[in-house]
Amino acid sequence: MRDFSIDHRWLSINTATVRAQWPLDRIVTECAQRGIRAISPWRDQVAALLRDTGMELSGYCRGGMFPASTDAGLLAALDDNRRAVDEAKTLNAACLVLVVGATLEYARGVGMPLAIEPLHSMYAADRACINTLEQAPDLCDALDPSRAGALGVAVDLYHVWWGPKLQAQIERAGRERLLAFHVCDWLVPTRDLLNDRGMMGDGVIDIPRIRGWVEAAGFAGYSEVEIFSAEDWWRRSGGEVLDACIARHRSAV
Repeated sequence: MRDFSIDHRWLSINTATVRAQWPLDRIVTECAQRGIRAISPWRDQVAALLRDTGMELSGYCRGGMFPASTDAGLLAALDDNRRAVDEAKTLNAACLVLVVGATLEYARGVGMPLAIEPLHSMYAADRACINTLEQAPDLCDALDPSRAGALGVAVDLYHVWWGPKLQAQIERAGRERLLAFHVCDWLVPTRDLLNDRGMMGDGVIDIPRIRGWVEAAGFAGYSEVEIFSAEDWWRRSGGEVLDACIARHRSAV
């Protein structure tokens, strides 16, 4: 397993972590000043994107959200997701993180890997029907049995840390399917199921252990910090948040 205590070479910041404090260009600048080499921006933040800083995209958030009550709504969702694929390809993102959906053939045609992100089962009713890391590789195997690189998974610890088959499913996914690795912590008690994620080391997730499984399976990419925190980290200065991400990436990831 890689030694993260030496530096933060493999730290990535999902821009949701500091979006309450800064616009995207400021996030890019502040990350670059701290030697953070990768970000994963959300699509709505990419209007005035990525000045020439050498920043890499560990992922692009997000595609999906296809369900609609009308034919017109479904067509609009499909069109929006094709644009998301094109944007991710233009920006040379490692993958487009997808909260379930139907753009595989289009993405395969332009060479843009899709990362299916299982969401915690608390979101099964209104956000995603893929809720465990077992279901995601099942879908990958059904739609991309040759493992051609078009389809994989995003392992977000906030959603999957509790899974009883987590290690086995990480091993099953393997290097070809493991496209993204998102880290934060699960606080006890959790005050809000969406917007109370913890900084690494402040909760109950054994992050180093799971990272060991992910790396043993062949993943060698960025550890992407994604923290939604309306009552804590979004209320602090952006610089404090990024500095904490760097410190905890070394000590708790």
